[in-house]
Amino acid sequence: MSTSTRDLRSVMGHELNAAAIAVVSACVLIWGLVSARLERWDVTAPIAFLVLGLVAANGPLAVIHLNLHSSDIRSLAEITLALVLFADASRVNVKALGADLSLPSRLLGIGLPLTIGAGTALAAGLFTGAGWWLAALLGAIVAPTDAALGASIVQNERVPAAVRRALNVESGLNDGIATPFVNLFLAGALASEAVRGGGAGSAAIDLLGGAALGAGIGLLGAVLLSWTGRTGWSAAAFRPLAVVALAIFAYATALVADINGFVAAFIAGMAFGTVVADDELLVFAEEAGTLMSLLVWFLFGAVMVVPGFEAAGWRDAIFAVLALTAVRMGPVALALSGAGFDKATVGFIGWFGPRGLASVVFGLIAIDSLAPADARLVLGAVTVTVTLSVIAHGISGSPLAQLYGRRAQRLQQGRPEHAPTNVLPARRLARGLHALGRGRWR
Repeated sequence: MSTSTRDLRSVMGHELNAAAIAVVSACVLIWGLVSARLERWDVTAPIAFLVLGLVAANGPLAVIHLNLHSSDIRSLAEITLALVLFADASRVNVKALGADLSLPSRLLGIGLPLTIGAGTALAAGLFTGAGWWLAALLGAIVAPTDAALGASIVQNERVPAAVRRALNVESGLNDGIATPFVNLFLAGALASEAVRGGGAGSAAIDLLGGAALGAGIGLLGAVLLSWTGRTGWSAAAFRPLAVVALAIFAYATALVADINGFVAAFIAGMAFGTVVADDELLVFAEEAGTLMSLLVWFLFGAVMVVPGFEAAGWRDAIFAVLALTAVRMGPVALALSGAGFDKATVGFIGWFGPRGLASVVFGLIAIDSLAPADARLVLGAVTVTVTLSVIAHGISGSPLAQLYGRRAQRLQQGRPEHAPTNVLPARRLARGLHALGRGRWR
């Protein structure tokens, strides 16, 4: 290595980990080559990259060494979530949903708060002495669902369109809706560690500020992009890049203003998607989010799985199992009561609430912010829950979709399962890198 190259790295303030870059890029390349074959065997992208990260950075075959508390890892994870929040929110055009929002609104407006509450009660009962703020933080972290782990559900046409749409809309919006709860409870936990009483109020102000800033940036970006497209000022090839830049700009500007960046990115996406009806503009943003999501899953396997399971105990195992079953399925049953759905439909929707990217990112933020003892508790509970979800939901997706699909086909056509709807295609990560089609969401 030349002296000038070493000097440049020294000026940049960090040592470039060429081995890590080589390993990660090789993993993405391999997945791009064999993803279709592996997904036929129910090996999803999150499962593959979790295992690849685990093997590459741990044990006798480790070829790279990464640090859980690296600021670079947290920054990458946060930007990834911000981009995914923007893309998901912009795809779900609120104006276009209309009456079709009935089922998703039950899951988001009733089911999600109840899930957070049930998770809080479970954590408080298992982790005695942790305090209600930390218990609520755990409940909120593991509440959001991830469509990428339920790809086989959203793509399986045997499953009624209304059910697939509900699961897709829920997973696309609930991570953004859960963000205020996570930040509020984290602020409360931090305040309880230090001076009690001041953190929660300032967190609420930050969330409102993020929403206002995101709405303004999203609307302004949508208007400008629409106008420059009509007048020929913007080239078609670069307009998708502007959408990615808009998402990151909303997130980064909020951080500069010391308000919530995730809420800003989420609301900016909703505002943008409500104004702009050109689906093709979002393709590149989704593909960029796909690549970054794969990196986050690799990092989860590399830096969280081993220390997470080392920190975990029997309480974490019970928390994970109940968080993925009773804590999710009970609130879903209550949210759907009176809607006329078959019991199999309620159970099917309740089971397929996989925990994924949002839980990983929220967990990293909490681990990096809390005192060591509390951070260790969050690390163990979140790691076990997400890992179990990746495996259980990934493996069970296709067979249970087939079983439920056959039952649903026998239901009368007048049942709510067969209500007419426009199905949203799965997220790009959910469909795999081999099938990045140009599906319509509206």
